[in-house]
Amino acid sequence: MPDDTPQAASLTAPRTRRGWVLIAALMAVFTAAVESTIVSTAMPTIVGLLGGLDLLSWVFAAYLLTQAVTIPIYGRLADLYGRKRILIIGSAIFLLGSALCGFAHGMLALVLYRGLQGVGAGAIMPVATTILGDVYGPQERARIGGYISSVFGIAALVGPLLGAFLVQQVGWQTVFWINLPVGIASIGILAVALHEHQPPRPHSIDYLGSVLLMAASGMLILALVQASALGRSTVVALIGLAVLSLIALVIHEQRAPEPMMPLDLWRQRVLAAVNLGGLAIGTVMMATVVFLPTYVQGVMGQSALVAGFALTAMSVGWPVGATIFGHLIKRSSYRVNAVLCGAALLVGSLVLVAMEPAHGPLWAGCGAFVVGLGMGFGNTGFVVAAQTSVAWNRRGIAVSMSLFMRMLGQALGAALFGGIFNAALAERVPGADGVVERLMQQSERTSIEPATVERLAEAVAQAVHQVYWVASTLALVALVLAFLFPPGLNPAQAEE
Repeated sequence: MPDDTPQAASLTAPRTRRGWVLIAALMAVFTAAVESTIVSTAMPTIVGLLGGLDLLSWVFAAYLLTQAVTIPIYGRLADLYGRKRILIIGSAIFLLGSALCGFAHGMLALVLYRGLQGVGAGAIMPVATTILGDVYGPQERARIGGYISSVFGIAALVGPLLGAFLVQQVGWQTVFWINLPVGIASIGILAVALHEHQPPRPHSIDYLGSVLLMAASGMLILALVQASALGRSTVVALIGLAVLSLIALVIHEQRAPEPMMPLDLWRQRVLAAVNLGGLAIGTVMMATVVFLPTYVQGVMGQSALVAGFALTAMSVGWPVGATIFGHLIKRSSYRVNAVLCGAALLVGSLVLVAMEPAHGPLWAGCGAFVVGLGMGFGNTGFVVAAQTSVAWNRRGIAVSMSLFMRMLGQALGAALFGGIFNAALAERVPGADGVVERLMQQSERTSIEPATVERLAEAVAQAVHQVYWVASTLALVALVLAFLFPPGLNPAQAEE
């Protein structure tokens, strides 16, 4: 069984102030988590001032891409050179990118600086989570995982409102600069409170493996996220190159002395369940995130604010699910909680399948809340399972792999459900994209003929229902994958 005590992490336990380390790690996680939500409400103002509307999607894609492709690399580096050093370096890069974003004088510069932010953000979530897995024992990790999920929930709730306030009252630059004091404080606390001793030994850095991993994941995520903008031939070429890079990575990693992505981890039953489950639930989540506002605004005719509140229900359900997981896991197992995750995602998706305009936004919010419960069960449980199922010197890459697979699932979900929605809509109302966009805005909706509004709303409703039928199928897959977990296994145990 892996040595799973805090001392196994080579921490000088008496000198490590766990409470302060927890605060520093949660502060770091908050800066990366809020960055995904606070920027969205500021972008219309930023585009109006900087121009470059055609680059709008790249402001988000650059951050997602660089964050995703660096997550596994940081996880491996943290195993080789120590968590504290890598988290401080990643946080510093993230803060540098944040500072530069506020000084951007054009959209292209903003995209580049957002990419730099993502390079730093790739270290924050996996390494901060791994540090907490080091300093807290197996029985405590479920509770700590609940705290991390709560930080994400708080970021999702306050991010859009805070972004709107800063843009209107202070200036769009502060949307990026607000991270600076929190991030600097996190680095300072971590430097003082966490004492980590990494025994010196020579390392063989897997440079080629890093390049191949970044190439494979980067090209695949780029093809998925930007599929509609790049064109079919470019997307096919990127996916083909991603597959070739992945094949080369598999061949290379089998020979590397210290591989960047150890393939034997995939043969471990718990990690296989964690990674495949994370891929499935990340995909299902995007059906709610992307298309619930579309239904509430386009079909129900509600405002963007009402749609935002309906979607916020998922952010509320997430930490609630994580908290329930923290209490249940002590008396149950990873399999039971993974089943609860899959069941909640399935029920939530079916509630959204049954959604009708007459049901109102409350029905949509209930479905989103149940989906959030499932995400709380799954994400927290999968991270804790990854932490517990490997020895200390592989914990960083194990956690990073689980987070990477979830992010890959989100990119897959965005592309898959976007394609389903667009194809279904084009089949029912071909060439009506511009009118459908007007349907989403209350001010524009009144200028459309009532009969046209009814026809378009029905088409949007049917397209969204197709999305949720597919999401329900994938939720069922997540439920089935739960049975990959060995029966009875919980944080008090560890698997070879």
